[in-house]
Amino acid sequence: MTPTRRSLLLKMPAAAAALALGPRAFAQQPAYPSRPVSLVVPYPAGGLSDIIARSVNASLGRQLGQPVIVENVGGGSGSIGANKVLTAPADGHLVFQGSPNELILGPLASSAIKFRSEDFRLVQMIATAQIAFLVRPGVPAASVDEFIEYARRQAAAGKPVTYASVGIGSFYHLLGEHLSKTTGVPMVHVPYKGGQPAEQDLLAGQVDLFLAPYGRRYDEFAKLGKLKVLAMLNPTRLDSVKGYPAIAESKLLRDFSFNIWTGYFVRKDTPEPVVQRLHQAITDTLADPTVRGSLDANSLLMAQPLPLDAVGRAYADGTAQFRAIARAIDLQPQ
Repeated sequence: MTPTRRSLLLKMPAAAAALALGPRAFAQQPAYPSRPVSLVVPYPAGGLSDIIARSVNASLGRQLGQPVIVENVGGGSGSIGANKVLTAPADGHLVFQGSPNELILGPLASSAIKFRSEDFRLVQMIATAQIAFLVRPGVPAASVDEFIEYARRQAAAGKPVTYASVGIGSFYHLLGEHLSKTTGVPMVHVPYKGGQPAEQDLLAGQVDLFLAPYGRRYDEFAKLGKLKVLAMLNPTRLDSVKGYPAIAESKLLRDFSFNIWTGYFVRKDTPEPVVQRLHQAITDTLADPTVRGSLDANSLLMAQPLPLDAVGRAYADGTAQFRAIARAIDLQPQ
């Protein structure tokens, strides 16, 4: 290389210098992924989020040609796991399994959370969870309407019912608060660090209500008398849960229909070739019969794979929707 060309390259940006050096410079860049990929789940092991990750990781690893390791990082309504991804290099080797719960509502509810939804890029949606109306077995109610009347009596007696969530500002907190406002019945919020500890306290009778992502294990718990499934927050009965009423069958809460989706995210500044590679791998994983069977076994609705541009629009639309719900209940950061 001549001295003149060398001096010019030293003044060039890295990308321009690589172009000047030709194809060999690009060949020196390691292919993605160059090592195992960590799938960061922002809740403790054992909950539905963990089940999703462990249904997907082996197949996703085969698609990527590297192991995909599930890493449970609970706490802070999911913000601790989210920050772990944000503070790591933007190279796609840390992938965040998230939902509106952590990335949209968390920053609206907690002044300690400094990131914004827009700091992440949704690569592909995975599944949608149905929401179950769960109550402890000792509650004297066999339907949603009976539970609301019970809650009304408890509030009048100065003993308001309690409802669990996976943290302040979480989707499940908003659902409980929205339920209280919709019915005009005061209720007390009890936040937990994840779905598993919230579920354990419900089974132990320490909390009255948990509006939670539905899992097949609740069928067995209900048969054993450990909890009651009063309804699913669906507009109609679905075949997979046809034994439980849809919330639309309630007289008091017929329009109280909600679900929540889960997707895989990276930092917004992750290089486009990495995002495209990961997007294709996740899309191919969704076609794996083993993955589909595992998600279906837990009554999760498989996401319809979307092209990258449509994924971006879906995330923007979801952000606007959940921010509107937060405004409607006057959610204030704490």
